[in-house]
Amino acid sequence: MAAAAAFFYDPSPEFGANPTPFVLMMVAGFVIGVAGHVMRSRSTVALGIGFIFLATFVLPLLLNIARSSS
Repeated sequence: MAAAAAFFYDPSPEFGANPTPFVLMMVAGFVIGVAGHVMRSRSTVALGIGFIFLATFVLPLLLNIARSSS
């Protein structure tokens, strides 16, 4: 029965965080990465990829762990 409940729409889900800062950080990562490709700078491309990775995986994961432990 719990698996069936996952398919019903919840109008007010508890996700835990506003996604705007993560989306802005991801967009900044793409801009930095593209600028790095234009400048042919591997370190700038790596910095952009790092921002994207932080914004899409690491920071949301850490926030979820911090909120679930309290």
